[in-house]
Amino acid sequence: MSAASHPPVQSVVIVGGGTAGWIAAAALAKTLGKAVDIRLIESDAIGTVGVGEATIPQLRRLNAILGINEHEFVRATKGSFKLGIEFNNWGHLGERYLHTFGDAGINLQGIPFHHYWRKYSASFEGSNLWDYSLHHRAAYAHKFGQVERVGRTSMTGLAYAYHFDATAYALFLRKLSEPRGVVRTEGKVVDVTLENESGHVASVTLESGEIIAGDLFIDCTGFRGLLIGGSLDVAWQDWSHWLPVDRAVTVPCERTDPLLPYTKATAHGAGWQWRIPLQHRTGNGHVYVSDFLSDDEATQTLLDNLDAPTTAEPRLLRFKTGRREQLWHKNVVSLGLASGFLEPLESTSIHIIQSNVSRLIELFPNMGFSVANITEYNRVVTKEYDLIRDFLILHYARTDRNDTPFWRHCANMEIPDSLRHKIDLFRTTGHLFRDPEDLFRESSWVQVMLGQGIMPEGWHRHADQLSDEQLGQFMADVQAIIAKTVNPLPSHADFIAAHCAV
Repeated sequence: MSAASHPPVQSVVIVGGGTAGWIAAAALAKTLGKAVDIRLIESDAIGTVGVGEATIPQLRRLNAILGINEHEFVRATKGSFKLGIEFNNWGHLGERYLHTFGDAGINLQGIPFHHYWRKYSASFEGSNLWDYSLHHRAAYAHKFGQVERVGRTSMTGLAYAYHFDATAYALFLRKLSEPRGVVRTEGKVVDVTLENESGHVASVTLESGEIIAGDLFIDCTGFRGLLIGGSLDVAWQDWSHWLPVDRAVTVPCERTDPLLPYTKATAHGAGWQWRIPLQHRTGNGHVYVSDFLSDDEATQTLLDNLDAPTTAEPRLLRFKTGRREQLWHKNVVSLGLASGFLEPLESTSIHIIQSNVSRLIELFPNMGFSVANITEYNRVVTKEYDLIRDFLILHYARTDRNDTPFWRHCANMEIPDSLRHKIDLFRTTGHLFRDPEDLFRESSWVQVMLGQGIMPEGWHRHADQLSDEQLGQFMADVQAIIAKTVNPLPSHADFIAAHCAV
């Protein structure tokens, strides 16, 4: 039978809710409409891992596709806006830098700004790339506004993402999805039935005894991987030798002022602590390595470094970094924690879900479940995982800290050849060549490379076409443009109060 003659997939069963399940349901309902029946099974008795409260700008695209009004979304999720992530104590104790979502400066004649800055900094010691960052200046002034472009210049405006309550976001998507035809079933899956001949998942059985059949199954069951791992036996590729953090203790605390428009990631002795400001509270967590720190010590470190009184008891999470060898196998696609886990250092967890759902929609199968189709999905998705993995490893491996056994381990560990090449190329030439599948833009790599202490030895020779006087004037003009743009912006808190306060 030819691929064209296979009947279409008519029913999709999403096993598991939370952020992953409801993003999948909302996106499929919006893009496929009534062409397929979509059913989501979730149990209120099974908790979710709510560490995805900080995002990256790609979420704005998903929300736009779903027809979500931004201000309604921020209000419903008690959210705030995010211009980047501040990293404290990563390269050296006492140092900080901001990985922003925007470019520094203005590119000239196709050459990235950091090459011009590097030439300038060779003559003016103490010059900092972030002195020429619109996002950096706005973030540390605690300001926010929707700036698409800076005047008549080629400087792009403020790229931003969100902080929000992940549980509230899942509920928001549910309210959006059910009127579009998604059927939610409350229940716990206790058995999975496979077809004898194909080995595909035929149906799942609930604790109530109800049997739910489907054509395509989406596994959103978290680390359990009930379908992809438990029934189809797809192996887990362990990356803990590169990303060894394996636990987190989380706790919310009262909101403090000013309301920061950025996430904080502060390195401690055996891991790091996040701080995520929401409208009604601040989310906090300490990610660490259990081989170097006990749970009690990790909890105490977190509590000792909060800005305000806690509003709940600390919660312990266990995990292992890595991904499935195949993220789509037979008629099961894994999403969220069932597909892989990359720690929340760069707020990528929700992006990976939406990216994978987007790929699934592009390659949506018929009942033939083409091997070529599934292979292409796995190729693209695993490559994105691998590239994000390298970016995360960079934060740990390139450090001058040697004050604890954990940081000495990080500084001396082997890293992937792909990352080693990127570091060597940037260190010697200042060049970075972005892989088309890489989530992170060149400016992100530049900021983290510099922030972690990797200073290029040289710069693009095109920068030498500017005289010292011309270069100095260019750098001063960039700073003046940034100041003129940031000064009239409202504070982050005032912007929320005016548009999307709870």
